[in-house]
Amino acid sequence: MGIILAISAFTLSCLFMIYGHKYFLKRNLIDPINSRSSHNSIATRSGGIAIYLTILVISIYYYLNQIEIFNYSLLVALSILLIVGLYDDLNDVDFKLKFLFQIITAKILIDNGLVIDNFHGIIGINELNRVFAQVFSIFIIVAIINSINFIDGIDGLAAAIISIFIILFEFFAINQTSYSVLSLIILISFIPFIYFNIISKKKVFLGDSGSLFLGGIVSIYVLHILSSEYLIKEEFDINKVLFVISILSYPIIDIIRVFILRVYNGRSPFVADKNHIHHILLKKTRSHALSVIILIMCSLIFTIFMQILF
Repeated sequence: MGIILAISAFTLSCLFMIYGHKYFLKRNLIDPINSRSSHNSIATRSGGIAIYLTILVISIYYYLNQIEIFNYSLLVALSILLIVGLYDDLNDVDFKLKFLFQIITAKILIDNGLVIDNFHGIIGINELNRVFAQVFSIFIIVAIINSINFIDGIDGLAAAIISIFIILFEFFAINQTSYSVLSLIILISFIPFIYFNIISKKKVFLGDSGSLFLGGIVSIYVLHILSSEYLIKEEFDINKVLFVISILSYPIIDIIRVFILRVYNGRSPFVADKNHIHHILLKKTRSHALSVIILIMCSLIFTIFMQILF
């Protein structure tokens, strides 16, 4: 099933990237070039939709054949994030509306059993009160969704960081995870996206639809790690909270840093700017590819450092 699934994911992703880009251009739905832009060519925000549709079509096929490759009910929450993100791509909505729907999405995920109810001994805390667990889980889910949205600022960065996270998520698991098929679909779907995002003249971005949707997937994986179901290989076993920080270091560091700077400067933490680490790095390197490589290497080094330290 693995080879057929990979070929299907790659083919569907290619088709949706091509036709999605054409449709957006036909409707003049292009990414505006402004002071915050890191591009100077015509581009569309259709990449996230293409990846979502790839997952959706494959899921429908297996669902109709009564084969469960992952928990399909999660698509409800992920679809909400995609729709809200798409609406923002087209209409530039207020952050409060996005924030509200992120909270609704988080509650849906919690009702699906994805809740942080244990700190696994970090700062001496284990099991959490039910109400606190739900509130804290909502906070973490919303924070992760926004952290992924924040790093989608230069070509290939979000896809690369998410890919590394997924690979490490699967690699460190003692057994094959219940999301392994979904992981394969996402990683394969990223291949055409990276081509259209970095190489092709027909430039495609994830858009808020893609970054919010993929942020939702990352949050699902994080909550799964913190559950009793996910077990880390014995030779790599560290506290699960520290493990999450180690494999998701850049988005976590960047969102905390940006929020602190914006609040310190008397600005709303939700108003976009070019103060992210990747923007600063891009100014120094003047290369999207080099900036992405540096951030990936730093993330991997941090993961190794955490393993050695703990």
